[in-house]
Amino acid sequence: MLRRFAAPLTALALAAGLHAAAAAQEKVLNLYSARHYQTDEALYGNFEKATGIKINRVDADDAGILARLKSEGTASPADVILLVDAARLWRAEQDGLFQPLKSSVLEERIPANLRSEDKGQGSQWFGFSTRARVIVYNKMGVKKDDVDTYEELADPKNKGKVCTRSGSHPYNLSLIGSLMEHLGPEKAEAWAKGVVANMAREPKGGDTDQIKAVATGECAIALTNTYYLARMMRSSKPEDRQVVEKVGMVFPNQQTTGTHVNIAGGALAKNAKNRENAKLFLEYLSSPEAQNYFANGNNEYAVVKTVKISNPALDAMGPFKAELIPISVVGANQGKVQQMLDRVGFK
Repeated sequence: MLRRFAAPLTALALAAGLHAAAAAQEKVLNLYSARHYQTDEALYGNFEKATGIKINRVDADDAGILARLKSEGTASPADVILLVDAARLWRAEQDGLFQPLKSSVLEERIPANLRSEDKGQGSQWFGFSTRARVIVYNKMGVKKDDVDTYEELADPKNKGKVCTRSGSHPYNLSLIGSLMEHLGPEKAEAWAKGVVANMAREPKGGDTDQIKAVATGECAIALTNTYYLARMMRSSKPEDRQVVEKVGMVFPNQQTTGTHVNIAGGALAKNAKNRENAKLFLEYLSSPEAQNYFANGNNEYAVVKTVKISNPALDAMGPFKAELIPISVVGANQGKVQQMLDRVGFK
């Protein structure tokens, strides 16, 4: 009798073990993130608490994450990828590092221009927060009306006044990719050449450095993403407050195309093993709770229009008209933009 039931009992035990292993697997999400914001810890912790799904996270910069995914290939444990900037998301899509995801929740909440094109199987990536690329200026030396469009950065009236980070940084690649779409390649190249002619110094540093350079008089005009300025506006450091008091800010192109916005976004990894958990997490990032984390934790704008956000710095900046061109098109222009920048010497 014992021999007769040995095999079935072994089979049952094996099945139970496999079921337990599967159940354990269902409670895991492997996340590769290029977001380096401490406030995101609460975002992830809330998801774990609400779902019981443990997040195993790998933090690196965008280039490091993409290189790792390519190196790991089909053996990659990554389920979800979080990247900053449309140019990087578009590049990863072209490199075959994502897979399409069909989600009625995301399609309803995320505007079509802030996600990749759906070719029938779903989008390959989704924007979950935005940041506007604005112009800051020294209030003592520049009139707001002289810098209320991107085009004026290249106007001879602003010669010797402009400072910027590298033209090859994705934030600028995306902005110029947007201008290329609005103005056409020839006019966009003429614009870039004009900006180079108007520079007060060689491109260097990050966006916060540009804001400080405007405040100290090293230059008079600069570009920055809104969350860098908002961070300084909310800072308790006296030196940050002094900088903020000296600079003005304008949302460019309000009478024409609208201000350029870029995204931080996420995607389902090509070789995701925990697909359903990944879908649940990506949908969670579009929830009112997560959208508020983005806005209040890192001073980003929510993408879900029905979500009400209250951030003192963003509120102080006021409402603005954002451009509506597909962010995927902006990302796709990056190769042409880099070649153009090389031609005009925008380092």
